[in-house]
Amino acid sequence: MVTLSAPHAQDCVALAEIELCGELMIAAADAMEDRLSPDRIDEVLDVRPDPAVPALSTTVPRQGRYRG
Repeated sequence: MVTLSAPHAQDCVALAEIELCGELMIAAADAMEDRLSPDRIDEVLDVRPDPAVPALSTTVPRQGRYRG
């Protein structure tokens, strides 16, 4: 039997993703421009470049290299 009071790891990940999406939606609603810039998205998601990670091709979204 599964209890709702004990969240599974997948539930925690899903909740974290929902929270990040919410933060992006709030930032987009507050933005003066039509789209958020990649730098603004990185700022909202609190993504910092890792100097040990080589830069990826410009065709790959910058945020993709920091996701696990």
